[in-house]
Amino acid sequence: MKVLLGLVFIVSAILKVVDMDKFEIYVYSYHFFSLNSSFLAARLAIIVELILGIGLVSHTFHKLYWWGSVAMLGGYTLLLIYALVLGRTDSCHCFGDFLQLDPKWSLAKNGVLILLFLLIYKMESRKKPLRWFVLIIAVVASGIGVFVASPPDNLTSNSDPEHNLQVELFDAMLDDAPLDSLQLKEGKQIICFFSTSCDYCQMAAHKLSLMQQFYGFPEDNITYLFLGNEEDVATFYEQSESAQYWDVLYPDVARLLKAVNGNLPVIVFMEDGGVVYEYGFRNMDEAEIKAFMAF
Repeated sequence: MKVLLGLVFIVSAILKVVDMDKFEIYVYSYHFFSLNSSFLAARLAIIVELILGIGLVSHTFHKLYWWGSVAMLGGYTLLLIYALVLGRTDSCHCFGDFLQLDPKWSLAKNGVLILLFLLIYKMESRKKPLRWFVLIIAVVASGIGVFVASPPDNLTSNSDPEHNLQVELFDAMLDDAPLDSLQLKEGKQIICFFSTSCDYCQMAAHKLSLMQQFYGFPEDNITYLFLGNEEDVATFYEQSESAQYWDVLYPDVARLLKAVNGNLPVIVFMEDGGVVYEYGFRNMDEAEIKAFMAF
């Protein structure tokens, strides 16, 4: 049973790494941390889970790993109760995208795991001669493994500015139908180039929507410029968990793709018709965005 519990932790941690982008956004969605800090908090949570899983399987330092595991499950349980208080029904990403569990099912899962831990409380550790070595290897390997497998965007070249926007063509698009009637060259505007079928577009929309809600950006200043079809727009909003803003299904697909050099998503911050910032999914700068949209 103890080995099984350890394997559950290890598998859970690996599935979070596989689904790291969405897990980061889930951590950020509570707004306990900034976006950059959420990158680190998400990885720290996974590292702790891996260390505990390896320790349980190794059957060393039983009480240390037992209390660590119960404390971790207790912390997650309190977070899930808070999620229910907030009325959230989204997946907790405890098993990545592999198994979607809402807060109620996740609480039930944690209850079963805590019960199983109570059953193994009185077990004794095997005093293996290399038990300290196992602990050190677990800590080092988990930390290095997680950061190598999924480096945080703010600490890698992924955070370098992306310059995909063809400014002259974009400016011409704003003067032509169907965008000319939206007055997008007036004041501060956020214009997002999204495809309705693009996972990274959906996650970028979720990030931006969270920032808008956290910092109170005016909703009327955000426009989604979609590549896709009418039926998929509703699905995009549902799957991205984004609030609904002004949106336009752009009719000239070739022109839209040329304007962003074939790269999506592209999020453009403008003031009085001039481009101030341009972001992709991985280089969104929360501090810059917050300062720019301060009214």
